[in-house]
Amino acid sequence: MSKSILITGGARSGKSVIAERITERLAAEIQLPPVYIATAQAFDAEMEDRIALHQERRGPEWRTVAEPLNVGQALRDTDGQGPRLLDCLTLWVSNMMHHEREIEAEARALAQAITTQTAPVVLVTNEVGGGIVPENALARRFRDEAGRVNQIIAQACEELYLAVAGYPLKVKPNDIEI
Repeated sequence: MSKSILITGGARSGKSVIAERITERLAAEIQLPPVYIATAQAFDAEMEDRIALHQERRGPEWRTVAEPLNVGQALRDTDGQGPRLLDCLTLWVSNMMHHEREIEAEARALAQAITTQTAPVVLVTNEVGGGIVPENALARRFRDEAGRVNQIIAQACEELYLAVAGYPLKVKPNDIEI
């Protein structure tokens, strides 16, 4: 059962919790444990705490694969082992910027990997275009790169949800042809 779902939303919109619940339901349907592909890296105590909270909330039935850069390969390596939750694309973009990777090419490769999966994939990303224009060039570049990545991945996914105050709003599929 292949299925690809992208969950986007603002900070603290509930997108990760929504994605975890969807992934857990998919795991129950196919009777395989969920796999969490983590792009976050704990560079400081605050990030360590955030990661620990996410792990605690998910519980021991989840298997975690830490992969800050090569997420397409992580999907290929875990295909067939259960539904995967890749959290999050926004941190992945940040990681790629830090390592001076070719972001659009990497996003297109990830999109291709998503379309070839046999097991479900749920992805989380931040909606970055709803605020004010950042005041510095690096922040504007990040916003632009993340926005482009979101568009590429949303196009590859079968379903797209926007998280608002802990509730998912279905965006794709819809009946409007673009």
